[in-house]
Amino acid sequence: MKQFVLPHTEITAPNVVLGLMRIADKSDDEIRTLVRTARDAGIDFFDHADIYGGQKHRCEERFAEALQLTSSQREEVTIQSKAGIVPDGPYFDYSYEHLIASVEGSLRALKTDYRDIVLLHRPDALVEPEEVARAFDELHAAGKVKHFGVSNHTPRQIELLQKHLNQPIVANQLQLSITHSTIIAQGVASNMQTTEQSLVRDGGGILDFCRLHDITIQAWSPFQARFFDGVFLGHPEYAELNAVIDRLAAQYEVAPEAVATAWITRHPAQMQVVLGTTTPQRVADSAAGSDVPLTRAEWYELFRAAGWIVP
Repeated sequence: MKQFVLPHTEITAPNVVLGLMRIADKSDDEIRTLVRTARDAGIDFFDHADIYGGQKHRCEERFAEALQLTSSQREEVTIQSKAGIVPDGPYFDYSYEHLIASVEGSLRALKTDYRDIVLLHRPDALVEPEEVARAFDELHAAGKVKHFGVSNHTPRQIELLQKHLNQPIVANQLQLSITHSTIIAQGVASNMQTTEQSLVRDGGGILDFCRLHDITIQAWSPFQARFFDGVFLGHPEYAELNAVIDRLAAQYEVAPEAVATAWITRHPAQMQVVLGTTTPQRVADSAAGSDVPLTRAEWYELFRAAGWIVP
């Protein structure tokens, strides 16, 4: 498993992360097996959100109940969580009161004194950056949150926050897979007037913005075809792509999940892949992609096979 020092932090992080949004109904043994498999594969970075699990903080609670981490074991892992979505509606709330309450609730649920990273989950149209800054300052000063980031934010939304924050934005969690890769594909097709792929949809090149500002992109739904409509692996609609994936998987002696993971980790932006599976074998298979050395030709072949234009 490849690792790197997460910019603006002291965290040595793997480039594959285990997301835990689907563990609410899993037994303690199932959760322990899932986490143990991840740890054996080199993953010591775990992603949560306060809304995961059907009720507030449920997945965070299940994680803590199943693992019962000691203080020394807690120090061996990175725990990240997200805040800002109110399921009743739904709507978004980045008020000082909501962010403080969310983090305090997560700390109780996770049975820990601190969280390594807190992300703002989705952009709040009513965001008051001064309120976010006040919450971040208080949480950081109290030692309850070490670092902060965002999820699904555009360059301008990040700049608006950064104007007021006293802490750097260390991560931006964005949906990214071979087939859902507009943030990469737009740049490849720039200056092609009649091509939809050339349209800028994120407020000005979020990939390049994050690279310029040393903000780590965390790729969620790395196997999702589009937006919550199923995975592309093995799907007949993506026969050409799967043919290339299967050939490369055989060549590198890995599972197809590893090739899909490697397509993201091969990118020089030093992204992290966030896995959402609860199947231990799929975690192990996906994690192996961190060490698959795709060539430029192979990376672009996968890109073209997914339907993207390479002029």
